[in-house]
Amino acid sequence: MKSEELRSVQAPLKARYRETPSTALFTLVAKGHLGEGVSCKIETGKALVVAGLHPATGGNGQDACSADMLLEALVGCAGVTMNAVATALGIEIREGQVQAEGDLDFRGTLGVVKDVPVGLQNIRLKFALDTDATEDQLATLLRLTERYCVVYQTLAHPPEISVIGTRTGD
Repeated sequence: MKSEELRSVQAPLKARYRETPSTALFTLVAKGHLGEGVSCKIETGKALVVAGLHPATGGNGQDACSADMLLEALVGCAGVTMNAVATALGIEIREGQVQAEGDLDFRGTLGVVKDVPVGLQNIRLKFALDTDATEDQLATLLRLTERYCVVYQTLAHPPEISVIGTRTGD
């Protein structure tokens, strides 16, 4: 996609969101069904993903680990965002790789040590780009990718989260 094409697709959306801000608010929904053993079948819209225990917590390694999927969501969002920003700025990226790494101490999630945090502690998002962009252009590309990546910003500035349980059939 060329810069002009992206602008022409996004221009009417941006105009509508400026004129009527409420039209920019969407509620995204993810759904899953508790599966066999210790798993959850997640409806992705494209395929069915079965999430299960990581092998470090007793899983068989055949199901997707939710922490891995979080990193994969970050990679996907950052990659799409970088492509969009590069397109908008007219920066050609011949090839690019995105990698997210996260450190997780499984003693926390297994309750082995109470003062070890549960969850990813350090996340590193890395880009390897084949481009002729200048250092200033690369710095701008990274800065704007960070600024506009939904998953990155959600992790960097966590929203308020609530947990609600109900009984089916009530």
